[in-house]
Amino acid sequence: MSDFGITFLLILALFALLGSGVWIGLTLTGVAWIGMQLFSARPAGDAMAVTIWGSASSWTLTALPLFVWMGEILFRTKLSESMFRGLAPWVTWLPGRLLHTNVIGCAIFAAVSGSSAATCATIGKMSLPELGKRGYPEGITIGSLAGAGTLGLLIPPSIIMIVYGVAADVSIAKLFIAGVLPGILLAALFSGYLVVWALMNPGKVPRPDRVMSLGEKLHESRHLIPVVLLIAAVLGSIYSGVATATEAAAVGVVGSLLLSLVQGSLSWNTFKTSLMGATRLYCMIALILAGAAFLTLAMGYIGLPRHLAEYISSLGLSPFMLIIALAVFYIVLGCFLDGISMVVLTMGVLLPTVQAAGIDLIWFGIFVVVVVEMAQITPPVGFNLFVLQGMTKKDITYIARVTMPFFFLMCAMVLLLWFFPGIATWMPRHM
Repeated sequence: MSDFGITFLLILALFALLGSGVWIGLTLTGVAWIGMQLFSARPAGDAMAVTIWGSASSWTLTALPLFVWMGEILFRTKLSESMFRGLAPWVTWLPGRLLHTNVIGCAIFAAVSGSSAATCATIGKMSLPELGKRGYPEGITIGSLAGAGTLGLLIPPSIIMIVYGVAADVSIAKLFIAGVLPGILLAALFSGYLVVWALMNPGKVPRPDRVMSLGEKLHESRHLIPVVLLIAAVLGSIYSGVATATEAAAVGVVGSLLLSLVQGSLSWNTFKTSLMGATRLYCMIALILAGAAFLTLAMGYIGLPRHLAEYISSLGLSPFMLIIALAVFYIVLGCFLDGISMVVLTMGVLLPTVQAAGIDLIWFGIFVVVVVEMAQITPPVGFNLFVLQGMTKKDITYIARVTMPFFFLMCAMVLLLWFFPGIATWMPRHM
């Protein structure tokens, strides 16, 4: 069977299983098993056992449940409310008001976690209840959170950048520096869209309780001190070299417990419910990760990513058309694979073509991160969509629809990177 026929069959199986109500993680595992049984000589059962165990026991992913638990603690104590009380006076003058806390919160937390799923889950645990309580529309609240959650991949430290740096043999430190300006610009694009949306829908944004003076705003900002201290502890432990990302996540959990204890909002009940909430959410994420890992292995054995990459390399496109083709390629590939897997499976084939086209590898790394971000919010395997589905219990098609404007903003970001490459290359060259 041709590559197109195999792809069509697997897509059909994926949608059939999802449509029948099978859990997402089990659906991914089932599609991978079908692919390996029909189109690969490798025994599917043995491969599934090894891959799922390897995914579940990965030390790198230990940071994820810890960051999720940290978000649960913040959500169930006064810390999340304090963050909103501190941020609210400074964004009420902007059209969209508290919706901007989704973008600002994700941008700040992205500098802590390096994971899109952890950023989306942690900020979502804090912002969704608070914005819902204040009467903000559910669609724009969920959409802006899904879009802004992808900043966890672009703003350093980033797991994807580390994987790309190793695969492309470029400086990871320079990649981290290169991600700063694009990350800030993408966050600004998200906030800009929220401004435009609010101006076009003035009746849907709740009015502020009252207008504060500068002195009152500064006084209210004291509520940000606990969250700022927590972020400083996590970031400081990473950048000072004292802790790895996983150890910094543990610092975040201990710090959030101590702060909530000092505030008098920590009890045995909140501790227990936060731990159980984090366990349930991470088990859902871990099952999807295990299914995605097995699907990635199956795709590798079948050879679809390599064949598609080789096909693009053989087209002889101009540099601009090559970038457009690669953007489309990664968006389509992102419908079936997680971001790290996309990078690992395709870099070996694509890098010679990219270098032959004269494209800077640092710039290309930032481009890859942005298009992988786009894949995080494209169905059926958009990971941020799954995280939000687990948190909101909404249908995944609804979440994908309200997230679509932010997907198009990322498309605009790719074009900005192409026409203004200095956005990604200026800081690495001058630092």
